[in-house]
Amino acid sequence: MERWLPISWFRHVPETIGLHPVVAEKRDQLVALSRDIGIRVLVTDEFRSTEEQDALYRQGRTEDGPIVTTVQGGESYHNYGLAIDFALLSPEGKALWDLEYDGNGNGQADWTEVVAIAKRLGFEWGGDWESFKDNPHLQMDFGFTIRELQGGWRPPERPDGDGA
Repeated sequence: MERWLPISWFRHVPETIGLHPVVAEKRDQLVALSRDIGIRVLVTDEFRSTEEQDALYRQGRTEDGPIVTTVQGGESYHNYGLAIDFALLSPEGKALWDLEYDGNGNGQADWTEVVAIAKRLGFEWGGDWESFKDNPHLQMDFGFTIRELQGGWRPPERPDGDGA
């Protein structure tokens, strides 16, 4: 028996080489809104190639260093330009991953304030995950699972646009 598949199922999906435009726009808003309340945010990582992801995965396993990820190349939203990592910046310009630091002196942890802004902008926070807390991680999955992304599905360039 012959099997027919709709031609629309087959399409070229360009290789992801950078941050998704909506994620980039929201990243910039996060940095600006944080700055408005006296918090300096440093984006430490954005798009990551599968090779870079695999290198991070080896860390703490077959290479020196602590384990910083539980997923290999192609299994991270970073690989599809849908995630960023951040740190706080001290007045001296030093990166901080201190969840209790209150650099703007308002009695609230700056990290918590930044995460609240990120969530209002539509980011999901890795610190909310049950299995592997990833406090510096923010992502926008646009409703796509990793399996769907691996299968070639991509969110539209603009929220009101057609899917790629």
